[in-house]
Amino acid sequence: MAISIIETRWDEHEEALRALRQRVFIDEQHVPEELEWDGEDQEAVHFLAMDAGRKPVGCIRLLPTGQISRLCVLSEQRNYGVGSSLLVAAEEAARARGMEEIFLHAQTHATSFYEAAGFSVTGGIFMDANIPHRQMFKPLL
Repeated sequence: MAISIIETRWDEHEEALRALRQRVFIDEQHVPEELEWDGEDQEAVHFLAMDAGRKPVGCIRLLPTGQISRLCVLSEQRNYGVGSSLLVAAEEAARARGMEEIFLHAQTHATSFYEAAGFSVTGGIFMDANIPHRQMFKPLL
């Protein structure tokens, strides 16, 4: 599947970013809206994946702290490399900004996905939005 990824800001593509996260996190995974809309989107760098027809199919954000979060891909587009491409884009942006490491809170079912991308688990399981997670990090030096 041919996809393109653009780096953007919340105010440039809020409608598309919000729609993707609404569908995946709130509708599919039942994340409460007040947890999903955490007020950090304005400060984040966002990445938007689009299919060949320019339809948004996934997104991710990079916070100024080096945290990567809100990686989501529409269910019908999963397992085609969209998530991996988004993760690489966020990592490259962190590196370009001089960050020495990046970290994320992975849903436990996805830890092997992040391990394959070079992340390491750094702690035990914790609950976030009633979903088990693990903190993971990756040095960029």
